[in-house]
Amino acid sequence: MQKNVLVTGGAGYIGSHACKVLRAAGYTPVTFDNLTTGWQEAVKFGPFEQGDLLDAPRLHEVFAKWAPIAVMHFAALSQMAEAVADPGKYWRVNVGGSLNLIEAAIGAGCLDIVFSSTCATYGDHDGVLLNEDTPQKPINSYGASKRAIENMLRDFGASHGLRSVIFRYFNVAGADSEAEVGEFHRPETHLIPLMLEAVEGKRAALTLHGNDYPTPDGTCIRDYVHVMDLVDAHVSGLKWLADGHENRVFCLGSGSGFSVREVVDQARVVTNKAVPIVVGPRRPGDAVRLVSGSDRATRELGWEPKRSNMRQMIEDAWRWQQTGHFNK
Repeated sequence: MQKNVLVTGGAGYIGSHACKVLRAAGYTPVTFDNLTTGWQEAVKFGPFEQGDLLDAPRLHEVFAKWAPIAVMHFAALSQMAEAVADPGKYWRVNVGGSLNLIEAAIGAGCLDIVFSSTCATYGDHDGVLLNEDTPQKPINSYGASKRAIENMLRDFGASHGLRSVIFRYFNVAGADSEAEVGEFHRPETHLIPLMLEAVEGKRAALTLHGNDYPTPDGTCIRDYVHVMDLVDAHVSGLKWLADGHENRVFCLGSGSGFSVREVVDQARVVTNKAVPIVVGPRRPGDAVRLVSGSDRATRELGWEPKRSNMRQMIEDAWRWQQTGHFNK
């Protein structure tokens, strides 16, 4: 029997990698994406259905056509600056779209959902090792919209038997080691691809936003997970539900984090090239250290992040940077 999984945002960075791992695990990933930030060329591992989560009739049509056994929900707006400047857009798209998705899934009898949330639901817990029980106090509409979706999953679980696994994490890096898919945002805002573009000469320099933080090297510390480790966890979450386990939240992190300077130093080692740097002022609101643990995921899911060391993440990103891109 064909095991279809509806993957929202399957044409995006994380979603396309999830589709690859789903196919390898014996599922058929059905990508649902409006291509606002995704790429049709990234849909390589299963069928593609173009559509928008705000279009409820289209969602019902896709559920009826493919009868998925589960949903893996990645689709979301996720730019922090935009979330601060235009909160209405984030509440409308992220929350309204997710409500349509949940109601369409329930209407189709598809009651298992794996939700890609974020550690931004916690807000600013500077210097704290985050876990699933850390209080959630989001500070912008991105984090708040994701927390609202978590609350919706809880409420529909109580009312309709919807079963969910929720993952919270910070930064995602790296790429498929075979470079079939990778990170390709336009415009790019993430540290590692920006840094590698500077190495290649595609931009003048990487700006370090502050070098006077109270850390060993003066730069702020952030957590990173390799994209393939991340999507492995999501597939484990799917199996967790299929095995009849309870609704569960899992944090995914390194437990220690990496400073911006450490990231730059590893890029120099991997590429054997200098990273042109300009030191700029601190950005308002930037925390010193944001790091998550993953003890529960390790203990209960058996999750082992095999590639989430900085050298490996940069090696895989560098391979993709040199060979991969999408045009449409």
